Amino acid sequence: MTYVVIENCIKCKFMDCVEVCPVDCFYVGENMLVIHPDECIDCGVCEPECPAEAIVPDSDDRAAPYAELNRSYAAEWPNITRKGEPPADADEWKDKPGKRELFSANPGKP
Repeated sequence: MTYVVIENCIKCKFMDCVEVCPVDCFYVGENMLVIHPDECIDCGVCEPECPAEAIVPDSDDRAAPYAELNRSYAAEWPNITRKGEPPADADEWKDKPGKRELFSANPGKP
């Protein structure tokens, strides 16, 4: 099992999860983070740290549409090891559903 970042992260990108990850398996996009599934050690410490509840185990039904997205963009985007500044409007986006179409494939800045 591994953990997967899902739609809730889009346009929020709080990055609290990055600070607690013991293996630095997060990668940063323009408006979302992803987890590299081959680097994740399934410790689960990141899941409760996310204010947007955007991290779920891959066994969760919500993970299925995002598992391949996490894998492919973790191979393209830069690794992030320290919490950065979330978007200024992150709290406004936190609980909004239907954000998938807002996903940006552009890499972010670590």
